[in-house]
Amino acid sequence: MTTDTSEKGLEELIVRAMTGRTDVLSPEYVATETSAPVAGGTGWILGDAAQYDREYCVDLVQLRGFLLATQEPLVEALSLRTDGPTRRQFLARLQGEISKRGVIDVLRKGVKHGPHHVDLFYGTPSPGNPRAVEHFASNRFSVTRQLRYGRDESQLALDLALFINGLPIATFELKNNLTKQTVEDAVQQYKRDRDPRERLFEFGRCVVHFAVDDKRVRMCTHLRGKGSWFLPFDKGYKDGAGNPPNPDGLMTDYLWRSILTPAGLTDILEKYAQIVETKDEKTGKKRRTQIFPRYHQLDVVRKLLADAAANGVGERYLIQHSAGSGKSNSIAWLAHQLIDLRKDGAEVFDSIIVVTDRRILDKQIKDTIKQFAQVGSTVGHAEHSGDLRRYIEDGKKIIISTVQKFPFILDEIGSEHRGRHFAIIIDEAHSSQGGKTSAAMAGALAESGLPGEEEDFEDQINRIMAARKLLPNASYFAFTATPKNKTLEMFGEPYEEAGVVKHRPFHSYTMKQAIEEGFILDVLASYTPVDSYYRLVKKIEDDPEFDTKRAQKKLRRYVESHDHAIRLKAEIMVDHFHSQVLALNKIGGRARAMVVTGGVERAIQYFHAISAYLAERKSPYKAIVAFSGEYVYGGRKVTEASLNGFPSNKIADNIKEDPYRFLI
Repeated sequence: MTTDTSEKGLEELIVRAMTGRTDVLSPEYVATETSAPVAGGTGWILGDAAQYDREYCVDLVQLRGFLLATQEPLVEALSLRTDGPTRRQFLARLQGEISKRGVIDVLRKGVKHGPHHVDLFYGTPSPGNPRAVEHFASNRFSVTRQLRYGRDESQLALDLALFINGLPIATFELKNNLTKQTVEDAVQQYKRDRDPRERLFEFGRCVVHFAVDDKRVRMCTHLRGKGSWFLPFDKGYKDGAGNPPNPDGLMTDYLWRSILTPAGLTDILEKYAQIVETKDEKTGKKRRTQIFPRYHQLDVVRKLLADAAANGVGERYLIQHSAGSGKSNSIAWLAHQLIDLRKDGAEVFDSIIVVTDRRILDKQIKDTIKQFAQVGSTVGHAEHSGDLRRYIEDGKKIIISTVQKFPFILDEIGSEHRGRHFAIIIDEAHSSQGGKTSAAMAGALAESGLPGEEEDFEDQINRIMAARKLLPNASYFAFTATPKNKTLEMFGEPYEEAGVVKHRPFHSYTMKQAIEEGFILDVLASYTPVDSYYRLVKKIEDDPEFDTKRAQKKLRRYVESHDHAIRLKAEIMVDHFHSQVLALNKIGGRARAMVVTGGVERAIQYFHAISAYLAERKSPYKAIVAFSGEYVYGGRKVTEASLNGFPSNKIADNIKEDPYRFLI
């Protein structure tokens, strides 16, 4: 049999796999209210493009079929069988509610129209509820080919569109490498040819838009013409971007065979997809963002939940997810779903404690979890020492704290709550997590107490490793971008290689993959040590002559007097930023500089040196220093807030605004 390698061939292959139908190209096929999935498909009905109402963005036949099966009196009350004012009023109401709230919320909560409440979707049935099972089976998941969407007479059509109960939720543009067209061509087609002013493409109307070829998948949740931002939805291959070879079909068929099944898509709509709202505290403006999980986010949360449900409490998981992985959302999704996790009919965890050692992200994680929590009262933020104890006593389900605050109250809760079960999600776990913090957690939450004497760092690490069996009532979920060996040993999975026991992460999204997918820059690709910089100055075309002389003079002094090294390197960096970045209007004049140091003391030294030199050269700009906790410097305790002159939780906002241009 000859394989059709055209774009239409890929379209046919996908629709056949989803619906199980072999007549997907038949012009005689017409979807009806009683059309049902065919055996061999993944549970999708083949929709009919002719039955799509472009004015109201709805497949009337599928909507009517769902309501007939679940709320039959509404079909007559809303006159859904015949065109007329009553039906149009309801469809206008439905269209308006989706425009205002987004299709996710409309599917979850339905709409009210006059005296009627209309349910538009039935979610995952709870165990032992046959009526809920029957309702879920009544949902109509349909896929439609060549959907003409324009309200004018243009012939523009989408390759595929997915509907739930007649409401569009996803669109597809398909390309095929064998015809020299790739996923990037599909992305450009969305950006160039799909007018975001069209009703189908307005914000919140669809949950996601997929650009797909036979090797790669990209997705976008908000079409904005050339400004549309498409994210990878690939599995990753050999720790990098892309997808692994598939001996049974196309590299991308996981999308329609395992992700976009009715059960899988329902899970995403119920627990992951969301419109979140943020407010700019300075301007008061609100910004809405629609979120759909990337592949690695969905994969890690589902695998963690499955393992915790199978094995219960007392496990340790290391999740190695690079910067650019969307870790805050992954943590929020995991925390929210661990609440309801059950094993043998009983809740696995009484409380979920989220611990972060990054002050800047503390607020971000708190806000993200609250956005996803359906009930706000389930989330508590431990601002002060007494908060955590009170939240646990009150039965608060998700408790968020920083690593700095957490140890102070652990001794207080240890004796009272050893019989309860905890999930501890550690954000940005690293070897310092093996110090007093983890030891205190173990002591407070384990059924057997741990020694309380003062220990050095290595003693603490070794004791925690020896005490692995002393944690039957807590599971650790440690998220980190760059695990050190001790972190791998503490949280990783043991395996044997050539007779040697090693440890590996439970799940990985590597820095290599993040770089190849364009989420973070490879800093080493453009990294230049300051002592190398002076040798390059003459060779850089844009560098004026006076800069070369100043750099050479300063670096000569550096060689002669090491005591001044930091000050001199600070001067070189500040000079370069002003003359080679700001003066050339790079990044539209909005550029920032980051100085990465080897420790807190060095960061404080650079902060003082850069701040002093900026003042000397009468620069309008200032620096910000970022580090965790308190530090004794110059004989006194200092913090981020005391040095910067504003609270730590304002760092992320202030670095975006003038006069702040340097982050150390």
